[in-house]
Order: sequence, then structure tokens, then C-alpha cells
Amino acid sequence: MIKKTLITFVMCLFLISNSYSAGSGGDGGDSGGTSKVKTDYDKAVSHIKVAKKQEKKGKLEKAKKRYQKAQKLLLKSNIKSPNKADTLNYLGFTTRKLGDYQTAEKYYLEGLSLKPNHIGINEYLGELYVATNRHNLAVERLQILESCKCEEYNQLKAIIAGEKVSKY
Repeated sequence: MIKKTLITFVMCLFLISNSYSAGSGGDGGDSGGTSKVKTDYDKAVSHIKVAKKQEKKGKLEKAKKRYQKAQKLLLKSNIKSPNKADTLNYLGFTTRKLGDYQTAEKYYLEGLSLKPNHIGINEYLGELYVATNRHNLAVERLQILESCKCEEYNQLKAIIAGEKVSKY
């Protein structure tokens, strides 16, 4: 009987300790104890997806407001967790969509310094170069994407060629 009670006690301790560590979220407590809480980065990506759809439908003011919200969240995310290429990619993207090409380029280049073959950054930086009439630099980004066999390569190639592209 004592052996059975001891085993039950040890099992209870094990379960309690596991449930406590699982609830911490592993992120220093920022998640509020659940893994379902979205990060600022995740919220920003959601805003960007909606903004792209709105932009495609011609709802440019609504899209702009979404890009602004996303940018604010990305700036917060970048302060909390600096040096993340994906965050810098979307910071560049939202900043470019809001018309500040110079700052957008800085974000893209900072992201590339961390991850030179980042597919998204290379595509979006190439798009920025097309928009700012620096064709030769856009072609350089395309050459980097050539070996990826990815949609981003085809998107940038079409933009460089002056074709309308359905995806942003």
C-alpha cells in the first residue's frame, strides 16, 4: 500500500511539474501563459495578408491603414527580437507599400546582411529597384533567385519585364 501511494505521489509531482512548465510558454512569460497568443509579428503578417487582398480589389485606403498597423507591430517586434530577417523583410515591405523607398531599402539590406539568400527580401528588394528605376540592381536580385525554383523568381522576372502580376 505504501509503495502504491508513493508511486501515485511521484506521478502527481511529475504531472504538476510538466503542466507548470508547459504553461510558461517558454518565452519569458510574454505569451500570458498560453501558446495561442499571437505575437506582434504574427498580427502584422495577418494585417499584411488582408492589405494585399484589399489592394488587389482597389481598396487602397483600407490597404494603407492595414500596412500602417502592420508596420507599427513589426517595429515593436523588431525591438523585442532584433536581427530577424523575416521581420526586416516585412518591415521593408510595409514601408515600401507606404511610399518610403529609402527606409524600405535599408530594412531589406539589413535583412540581407543576416540572410543573403532570403527569398522574400530578394524579391521585394528587386521590386523596389524596379520602382526606383534601377533595373540593373533588380536583375542582380533576380539572378540570386534563379536557383530557388520558386514563385518569387517568376514574380520578379515578370515585374522586371513590365508585366502586370496578380500577386503582390
